[in-house]
Amino acid sequence: MGARSLKIAVIGAGSATFSLGLVKDLCLTENLKGSFVSFMDIDHERLENITALAERYSKELSADLRFEQTTDRRQALQDADFVINTADVKGHYHARAMRELTAKHGYYYGAVSIGSFYNFELMLGVARDMEEICPNAWLIQSGNPVFDGTTLMTRLTKTKVIGLCHGHYGYLQVCRTLGLDPAKVEWEAPGINHCIWLTKFLYDGEDAYPILDRWIETEGPHYWATHVATGTHDIQMSRGAIEMYRLYGLMPIGDTPRQAAWWTNTDIETKKRWFGEPWGGPDTELARPVHVANLEKRLAQVAAVVHDPDAKVSSVFGTTRTREQQVPIIDALANGVGGFFQVNVPNAGGVVEGIAEDVAVEVRAWIDRTGVHPLRMTPLPKKILLEVILPKVLHMERGLLAYLTGDRSILLYNVLENHQTRSYDQAVAVLEDLLAMPGHEEAAAHYSGRKK
Repeated sequence: MGARSLKIAVIGAGSATFSLGLVKDLCLTENLKGSFVSFMDIDHERLENITALAERYSKELSADLRFEQTTDRRQALQDADFVINTADVKGHYHARAMRELTAKHGYYYGAVSIGSFYNFELMLGVARDMEEICPNAWLIQSGNPVFDGTTLMTRLTKTKVIGLCHGHYGYLQVCRTLGLDPAKVEWEAPGINHCIWLTKFLYDGEDAYPILDRWIETEGPHYWATHVATGTHDIQMSRGAIEMYRLYGLMPIGDTPRQAAWWTNTDIETKKRWFGEPWGGPDTELARPVHVANLEKRLAQVAAVVHDPDAKVSSVFGTTRTREQQVPIIDALANGVGGFFQVNVPNAGGVVEGIAEDVAVEVRAWIDRTGVHPLRMTPLPKKILLEVILPKVLHMERGLLAYLTGDRSILLYNVLENHQTRSYDQAVAVLEDLLAMPGHEEAAAHYSGRKK
């Protein structure tokens, strides 16, 4: 069977950085030429800009891609072979408003929330629409929360779901810092999304952990004293990440250090101690405005190119493939161009020991025309399971139960359990104020009380 043209629907296509990267990868993938891409978003201006840019880029590269734009999700899903959901319902500015509200109650940088009600509604809506409209299509979930959302959708629908994240590329930063050629590195980093651990780390077939240990002993102190982050997410070799390695015996990869240690996330001084200058990692009042500003600059750049008919899109945005996995996975499933990928899928068969089979795990998988085949992973130490992963699984389960039942008391328990909570009254007050925020009317009605 040869290559075939496909219909690919992109939900949340107004994300310029993601959608443009997707178009680049499609244009540079010979097997997918002739495919049809349906961009869906509720933001008309962003939708028009990304569609116009995609059409010009495809024409410049003679990629023979066709595009449509729509604000109708069901239209986008009609006859789709693949659906990519990258949408975040409320967005960055709403998240900032929530952080400012919780700060008034004594919580640092959004330590508590009402869960993911709105993104759950979207994810489940997309998956259920797909069951009806395009039941044979694959859903590639690329927006957070990947862990919770993939678990929810695969439990409640028959839709074929693959969750994706960037975090596993943290192993490349480890390689660069240690001076290792990534082509000679064998690695595994299983776990759950945003909580993955380097269980296999070989260089030229030999254990590479001793190389890391030598770096920590001889170069680490100087690195932590002098390193200035090149980006808000530059924390892979931070003091915080290495301290977690010392605690657990395996290197935490990607986003793992951001969330796995509450004591590193209490205030800006503490954040800088563990994650360095100038921002203290990505989850601070210093870093997030920089991150959002960079996204807005990208949107402005897209708009500027769209309104300049003389601009050559490929010259402005380049012709190099991204590291995103969506298009290679589509090529693997549709055309049999098999490969290994890092994915989030249900733990069927117990490929990660110690986690229930209906919980989404992040693992390496072989993907080809026959489907997604997760590899059995090196078992994680019981200490990591008991102290880090299983508590996160339980938190996820409570969040899903709260969403499915509308039980407000579960949301309250999650606030009470938070290490920054100092009293019952504090927890009740912040939860009431969060649910009373403008834009949370549906959530407040949903979480209407305690359910039996």
